[in-house]
Amino acid sequence: MKRTKWITIAIIAIILLTAAGCGAKKAHPVIGVVQLAEHIALDQSFEGFQKALEDHDMLDKLEIDYQNAQGDINNLSTIADRFVSRKVDMILAIATDSAQSVANKTDEIPILGTAITSYTVAGLVESDEHPGGNVTGTSDMNPVAAQIALIKELLPEAEVIGLVYNSGEDNSVLQIKIAKEAIEDLGLEWREITVTNTNDVPQAVQSIVTKCDALYIPTDNTMSSAMAQVHGVTSESKTPTICGESAQVLQGGLVSMGINYFDLGYKTGIMALEVLKGKMPSELSIQYADKSDEVVINGFVAEEIGFSIPDKFQDAVIWPED
Repeated sequence: MKRTKWITIAIIAIILLTAAGCGAKKAHPVIGVVQLAEHIALDQSFEGFQKALEDHDMLDKLEIDYQNAQGDINNLSTIADRFVSRKVDMILAIATDSAQSVANKTDEIPILGTAITSYTVAGLVESDEHPGGNVTGTSDMNPVAAQIALIKELLPEAEVIGLVYNSGEDNSVLQIKIAKEAIEDLGLEWREITVTNTNDVPQAVQSIVTKCDALYIPTDNTMSSAMAQVHGVTSESKTPTICGESAQVLQGGLVSMGINYFDLGYKTGIMALEVLKGKMPSELSIQYADKSDEVVINGFVAEEIGFSIPDKFQDAVIWPED
Protein backbone atom coordinates (compact mmCIF):
# COMPACT_ATOMS: atom_id res chain seq x y z
CA MET A 1 0.00 0.00 0.00
CA LYS A 2 2.78 2.41 0.93
CA ARG A 3 4.57 1.62 -2.32
CA THR A 4 1.43 2.37 -4.34
CA LYS A 5 0.95 5.64 -2.44
CA TRP A 6 4.49 6.83 -3.24
CA ILE A 7 4.13 5.86 -6.89
CA THR A 8 0.92 7.90 -7.08
CA ILE A 9 2.64 10.89 -5.50
CA ALA A 10 5.53 10.60 -7.94
CA ILE A 11 3.17 10.50 -10.91
CA ILE A 12 1.33 13.58 -9.65
CA ALA A 13 4.65 15.39 -9.19
CA ILE A 14 5.70 14.56 -12.74
CA ILE A 15 2.36 15.81 -14.07
CA LEU A 16 2.68 19.07 -12.12
CA LEU A 17 6.25 19.63 -13.28
CA THR A 18 5.26 18.94 -16.88
CA ALA A 19 2.35 21.35 -16.59
CA ALA A 20 4.60 23.99 -15.09
CA GLY A 21 7.07 23.53 -17.91
CA CYS A 22 4.32 23.93 -20.47
CA GLY A 23 3.09 27.03 -18.71
CA ALA A 24 6.57 28.52 -18.84
CA LYS A 25 6.82 28.04 -22.59
CA LYS A 26 7.05 31.39 -24.39
CA ALA A 27 3.88 32.26 -26.29
CA HIS A 28 5.80 34.71 -28.50
CA PRO A 29 9.43 35.28 -29.38
CA VAL A 30 11.04 37.49 -26.73
CA ILE A 31 13.30 40.40 -27.57
CA GLY A 32 15.28 41.70 -24.63
CA VAL A 33 16.05 45.41 -24.94
CA VAL A 34 18.84 46.92 -22.88
CA GLN A 35 19.30 50.70 -23.04
CA LEU A 36 22.22 52.38 -21.35
CA ALA A 37 20.46 55.53 -20.18
CA GLU A 38 17.55 57.85 -20.77
CA HIS A 39 18.26 60.55 -23.31
CA ILE A 40 16.56 61.58 -26.51
CA ALA A 41 18.85 59.93 -29.06
CA LEU A 42 18.72 56.51 -27.40
CA ASP A 43 14.97 56.82 -26.83
CA GLN A 44 14.49 57.67 -30.51
CA SER A 45 16.52 54.60 -31.51
CA PHE A 46 14.15 52.35 -29.57
CA GLU A 47 11.09 54.13 -30.95
CA GLY A 48 12.34 53.64 -34.51
CA PHE A 49 13.06 49.96 -33.83
CA GLN A 50 9.51 49.40 -32.59
CA LYS A 51 8.05 51.31 -35.53
CA ALA A 52 9.79 49.02 -38.00
CA LEU A 53 8.32 45.98 -36.26
CA GLU A 54 4.89 47.63 -36.16
CA ASP A 55 4.98 48.55 -39.86
CA HIS A 56 5.66 44.90 -40.68
CA ASP A 57 2.87 43.57 -38.41
CA MET A 58 5.31 41.98 -35.99
CA LEU A 59 5.18 44.16 -32.87
CA ASP A 60 2.05 42.48 -31.46
CA LYS A 61 3.52 39.05 -32.22
CA LEU A 62 6.52 39.61 -29.94
CA GLU A 63 7.22 40.16 -26.28
CA ILE A 64 9.51 43.14 -25.65
CA ASP A 65 11.39 42.92 -22.35
CA TYR A 66 12.63 46.52 -22.04
CA GLN A 67 15.27 47.32 -19.40
CA ASN A 68 17.01 50.67 -18.83
CA ALA A 69 20.31 50.71 -16.93
CA GLN A 70 19.93 54.38 -15.97
CA GLY A 71 23.58 54.97 -16.85
CA ASP A 72 24.84 52.39 -14.33
CA ILE A 73 27.35 49.86 -15.69
CA ASN A 74 26.53 47.43 -12.87
CA ASN A 75 22.90 47.49 -13.93
CA LEU A 76 23.96 46.49 -17.44
CA SER A 77 25.54 43.31 -16.11
CA THR A 78 22.42 42.45 -14.13
CA ILE A 79 20.21 43.03 -17.16
CA ALA A 80 22.46 40.88 -19.34
CA ASP A 81 22.24 38.05 -16.80
CA ARG A 82 18.44 38.41 -16.83
CA PHE A 83 18.23 38.01 -20.58
CA VAL A 84 20.57 35.02 -20.65
CA SER A 85 18.62 33.36 -17.83
CA ARG A 86 15.32 33.98 -19.65
CA LYS A 87 16.84 32.59 -22.84
CA VAL A 88 15.40 35.47 -24.85
CA ASP A 89 15.31 34.98 -28.61
CA MET A 90 17.13 38.19 -29.45
CA ILE A 91 18.72 41.16 -27.71
CA LEU A 92 18.59 44.78 -28.83
CA ALA A 93 21.51 46.64 -27.24
CA ILE A 94 21.19 50.42 -27.38
CA ALA A 95 24.63 52.08 -26.99
CA THR A 96 28.11 50.59 -26.91
CA ASP A 97 28.31 49.73 -23.21
CA SER A 98 25.01 47.87 -23.48
CA ALA A 99 26.25 45.77 -26.39
CA GLN A 100 29.57 45.01 -24.73
CA SER A 101 27.80 43.90 -21.56
CA VAL A 102 25.47 41.42 -23.25
CA ALA A 103 28.15 40.21 -25.68
CA ASN A 104 30.29 39.29 -22.67
CA LYS A 105 27.49 37.12 -21.34
CA THR A 106 26.42 35.13 -24.40
CA ASP A 107 27.81 34.03 -27.74
CA GLU A 108 24.60 32.22 -28.70
CA ILE A 109 21.73 34.71 -28.43
CA PRO A 110 21.58 37.00 -31.50
CA ILE A 111 22.49 40.58 -30.52
CA LEU A 112 21.58 43.63 -32.57
CA GLY A 113 23.16 46.91 -31.59
CA THR A 114 22.26 50.50 -32.38
CA ALA A 115 23.62 53.92 -31.40
CA ILE A 116 27.12 52.40 -31.58
CA THR A 117 29.79 54.29 -33.48
CA SER A 118 32.37 51.59 -34.21
CA TYR A 119 31.72 47.89 -33.62
CA THR A 120 35.33 47.00 -34.38
CA VAL A 121 36.79 49.56 -31.97
CA ALA A 122 34.36 48.32 -29.30
CA GLY A 123 35.56 44.74 -29.90
CA LEU A 124 32.09 43.53 -30.88
CA VAL A 125 32.76 42.24 -34.41
CA GLU A 126 35.65 41.10 -36.56
CA SER A 127 34.77 43.57 -39.33
CA ASP A 128 31.80 45.64 -40.49
CA GLU A 129 31.39 43.52 -43.63
CA HIS A 130 31.77 40.16 -41.88
CA PRO A 131 30.82 40.46 -38.17
CA GLY A 132 31.78 36.85 -37.56
CA GLY A 133 29.82 36.17 -34.36
CA ASN A 134 26.44 36.73 -32.75
CA VAL A 135 26.58 40.56 -32.91
CA THR A 136 25.65 42.98 -35.68
CA GLY A 137 23.58 46.15 -35.98
CA THR A 138 23.65 49.80 -37.02
CA SER A 139 26.32 52.44 -36.52
CA ASP A 140 25.74 56.05 -35.51
CA MET A 141 29.08 57.23 -36.87
CA ASN A 142 28.46 60.87 -37.60
CA PRO A 143 30.34 63.16 -40.03
CA VAL A 144 32.82 64.46 -37.47
CA ALA A 145 35.13 66.18 -39.96
CA ALA A 146 32.15 67.86 -41.63
CA GLN A 147 30.90 69.02 -38.25
CA ILE A 148 34.26 70.62 -37.51
CA ALA A 149 34.21 72.26 -40.95
CA LEU A 150 30.75 73.60 -40.08
CA ILE A 151 32.25 75.33 -37.05
CA LYS A 152 34.69 77.12 -39.34
CA GLU A 153 31.86 78.16 -41.66
CA LEU A 154 29.54 79.41 -38.92
CA LEU A 155 32.25 80.89 -36.70
CA PRO A 156 35.05 82.11 -39.00
CA GLU A 157 36.68 84.03 -36.14
CA ALA A 158 36.99 80.96 -33.90
CA GLU A 159 40.57 79.86 -33.30
CA VAL A 160 40.35 77.39 -30.40
CA ILE A 161 37.81 74.54 -30.19
CA GLY A 162 37.05 73.00 -26.80
CA LEU A 163 36.42 69.26 -26.62
CA VAL A 164 34.43 67.66 -23.79
CA TYR A 165 33.77 63.91 -23.58
CA ASN A 166 33.87 60.80 -21.43
CA SER A 167 37.26 59.16 -22.01
CA GLY A 168 35.77 55.86 -20.83
CA GLU A 169 33.46 55.65 -23.86
CA ASP A 170 35.36 53.99 -26.72
CA ASN A 171 33.23 55.62 -29.39
CA SER A 172 33.77 59.08 -27.95
CA VAL A 173 37.54 58.56 -27.97
CA LEU A 174 37.35 57.60 -31.65
CA GLN A 175 35.28 60.67 -32.56
CA ILE A 176 37.55 63.02 -30.64
CA LYS A 177 40.58 61.60 -32.45
CA ILE A 178 38.90 62.41 -35.77
CA ALA A 179 37.87 65.85 -34.48
CA LYS A 180 41.41 66.74 -33.42
CA GLU A 181 42.76 65.83 -36.83
CA ALA A 182 40.05 67.86 -38.57
CA ILE A 183 40.68 70.86 -36.31
CA GLU A 184 44.40 70.77 -37.02
CA ASP A 185 43.79 70.38 -40.77
CA LEU A 186 41.85 73.65 -40.66
CA GLY A 187 44.74 75.40 -38.93
CA LEU A 188 42.84 75.71 -35.65
CA GLU A 189 43.76 74.66 -32.11
CA TRP A 190 41.97 72.46 -29.62
CA ARG A 191 41.76 72.11 -25.87
CA GLU A 192 40.17 69.13 -24.17
CA ILE A 193 38.74 68.07 -20.84
CA THR A 194 37.28 64.69 -19.95
CA VAL A 195 34.58 63.50 -17.57
CA THR A 196 33.75 60.15 -16.02
CA ASN A 197 30.08 60.73 -15.15
CA THR A 198 27.35 63.36 -15.40
CA ASN A 199 28.32 64.86 -12.03
CA ASP A 200 31.62 65.98 -13.56
CA VAL A 201 30.01 67.83 -16.45
CA PRO A 202 29.17 71.29 -15.03
CA GLN A 203 32.64 71.89 -13.62
CA ALA A 204 34.33 70.52 -16.74
CA VAL A 205 32.33 72.78 -19.03
CA GLN A 206 32.90 75.80 -16.78
CA SER A 207 36.62 75.14 -17.04
CA ILE A 208 36.84 74.60 -20.80
CA VAL A 209 34.70 77.56 -21.92
CA THR A 210 37.32 79.95 -20.53
CA LYS A 211 39.89 78.45 -22.90
CA CYS A 212 38.03 78.20 -26.21
CA ASP A 213 35.89 80.08 -28.73
CA ALA A 214 33.47 77.22 -29.39
CA LEU A 215 32.67 73.84 -27.87
CA TYR A 216 32.43 70.48 -29.67
CA ILE A 217 30.61 67.56 -28.04
CA PRO A 218 30.55 64.17 -29.84
CA THR A 219 27.77 61.57 -29.61
CA ASP A 220 28.81 60.82 -26.06
CA ASN A 221 26.21 59.19 -23.79
CA THR A 222 27.43 60.90 -20.63
CA MET A 223 27.40 64.33 -22.24
CA SER A 224 24.04 63.71 -23.91
CA SER A 225 22.54 62.85 -20.53
CA ALA A 226 23.87 66.13 -19.12
CA MET A 227 23.05 68.60 -21.91
CA ALA A 228 20.84 70.61 -19.58
CA GLN A 229 23.89 71.27 -17.38
CA VAL A 230 26.00 72.08 -20.45
CA HIS A 231 23.40 74.58 -21.60
CA GLY A 232 23.30 76.15 -18.15
CA VAL A 233 26.99 77.00 -18.46
CA THR A 234 27.26 77.88 -22.16
CA SER A 235 24.21 80.18 -22.11
CA GLU A 236 25.97 82.25 -19.46
CA SER A 237 29.39 82.21 -21.16
CA LYS A 238 27.80 82.78 -24.62
CA THR A 239 29.77 79.84 -25.98
CA PRO A 240 28.49 78.24 -29.22
CA THR A 241 28.16 74.47 -28.78
CA ILE A 242 28.43 72.22 -31.83
CA CYS A 243 26.97 68.79 -31.16
CA GLY A 244 27.43 65.33 -32.59
CA GLU A 245 23.70 64.73 -32.95
CA SER A 246 20.49 66.72 -33.19
CA ALA A 247 18.96 65.46 -29.92
CA GLN A 248 21.72 67.37 -28.10
CA VAL A 249 20.62 70.52 -29.92
CA LEU A 250 17.05 70.00 -28.71
CA GLN A 251 18.42 70.02 -25.16
CA GLY A 252 20.47 73.21 -25.39
CA GLY A 253 23.23 72.85 -27.97
CA LEU A 254 23.48 75.40 -30.76
CA VAL A 255 23.96 73.35 -33.90
CA SER A 256 24.52 69.84 -35.26
CA MET A 257 25.06 68.14 -38.57
CA GLY A 258 24.31 64.51 -38.05
CA ILE A 259 22.04 61.52 -38.35
CA ASN A 260 18.45 60.80 -37.39
CA TYR A 261 18.36 58.27 -34.54
CA PHE A 262 14.75 57.29 -35.16
CA ASP A 263 15.69 56.31 -38.72
CA LEU A 264 18.73 54.44 -37.42
CA GLY A 265 16.56 52.49 -34.98
CA TYR A 266 14.11 51.76 -37.79
CA LYS A 267 16.93 50.31 -39.89
CA THR A 268 17.88 48.11 -36.90
CA GLY A 269 14.28 46.89 -36.70
CA ILE A 270 14.45 45.81 -40.34
CA MET A 271 17.57 43.82 -39.49
CA ALA A 272 15.72 42.25 -36.56
CA LEU A 273 13.04 41.01 -38.96
CA GLU A 274 15.76 39.23 -40.94
CA VAL A 275 17.05 37.54 -37.79
CA LEU A 276 13.52 36.49 -36.81
CA LYS A 277 13.23 34.86 -40.24
CA GLY A 278 16.31 32.77 -39.51
CA LYS A 279 19.32 34.78 -40.60
CA MET A 280 22.34 34.82 -38.30
CA PRO A 281 23.98 38.09 -37.19
CA SER A 282 27.19 36.90 -38.83
CA GLU A 283 25.38 37.06 -42.19
CA LEU A 284 24.35 40.72 -41.76
CA SER A 285 26.95 43.43 -42.22
CA ILE A 286 26.99 46.55 -40.04
CA GLN A 287 24.59 49.15 -41.47
CA TYR A 288 24.97 52.93 -41.51
CA ALA A 289 22.51 55.83 -41.59
CA ASP A 290 21.20 56.68 -45.05
CA LYS A 291 21.72 60.40 -44.45
CA SER A 292 24.18 62.18 -42.17
CA ASP A 293 24.29 65.79 -43.34
CA GLU A 294 21.15 67.23 -41.79
CA VAL A 295 21.90 70.60 -40.13
CA VAL A 296 19.80 71.64 -37.12
CA ILE A 297 20.13 74.98 -35.30
CA ASN A 298 18.40 75.83 -32.01
CA GLY A 299 16.85 79.26 -32.54
CA PHE A 300 16.40 79.92 -28.83
CA VAL A 301 20.05 79.19 -28.07
CA ALA A 302 21.16 81.37 -30.98
CA GLU A 303 19.24 84.28 -29.44
CA GLU A 304 20.61 83.56 -25.95
CA ILE A 305 24.25 83.69 -26.99
CA GLY A 306 23.86 86.39 -29.62
CA PHE A 307 24.69 84.15 -32.58
CA SER A 308 23.63 85.50 -35.98
CA ILE A 309 22.34 82.68 -38.19
CA PRO A 310 23.54 82.95 -41.81
CA ASP A 311 20.80 83.20 -44.44
CA LYS A 312 21.70 79.85 -46.01
CA PHE A 313 20.92 78.06 -42.72
CA GLN A 314 17.57 79.71 -41.96
CA ASP A 315 15.68 76.58 -43.02
CA ALA A 316 17.66 74.58 -40.45
CA VAL A 317 16.40 76.61 -37.49
CA ILE A 318 14.14 74.87 -34.97
CA TRP A 319 12.34 76.27 -31.91
CA PRO A 320 12.10 73.37 -29.42
CA GLU A 321 9.08 73.27 -27.15
CA ASP A 322 9.66 73.50 -23.39
